Amino acid sequence: MRRHDPRIVDSAVDDAVLGIDRLLRNVEHGRFERTLSGLTAAGALVTAAEIWLEHDRASFGNKMMWLPVALGPAGVAAGIAGVFSRRMAKTALPLASAAIVANGLQGTYLHVRGIAQRPGGWRMARYNAEMGPPLLAPLLVTMVGGMGLLAAVLRRER
Repeated sequence: MRRHDPRIVDSAVDDAVLGIDRLLRNVEHGRFERTLSGLTAAGALVTAAEIWLEHDRASFGNKMMWLPVALGPAGVAAGIAGVFSRRMAKTALPLASAAIVANGLQGTYLHVRGIAQRPGGWRMARYNAEMGPPLLAPLLVTMVGGMGLLAAVLRRER
């Protein structure tokens, strides 16, 4: 059995600590643009996939259900572009993110309306919120767009 050199482990731990310290310094000084752009891309990818699954389950009964599915890839592309290009992080990313935020707010309204339109409406709020359209899901999409907007106003890491 081969033993590991403790100096290698200590070096790896030191590197991790330095990396975390650098990340925290960047956040404290408002230099978090690239990281947040990448997180926006990842969040847009995951939420677009989840939205597609949920809206497909509802057979895309309302044509507006396609909009967040279409905005997902735009958010992914803008987020990835923002990682590699400062110009894209200041132009494409905030545009895509603003569209995602607006659509998330619109989706919240549509989900509230969808719950109200179910038999019993808000009088049976607990049942209809559980069985109807997910009430808070569009706000999660709004948070992904908000991350992209925040990335656009932050300074770039070195």
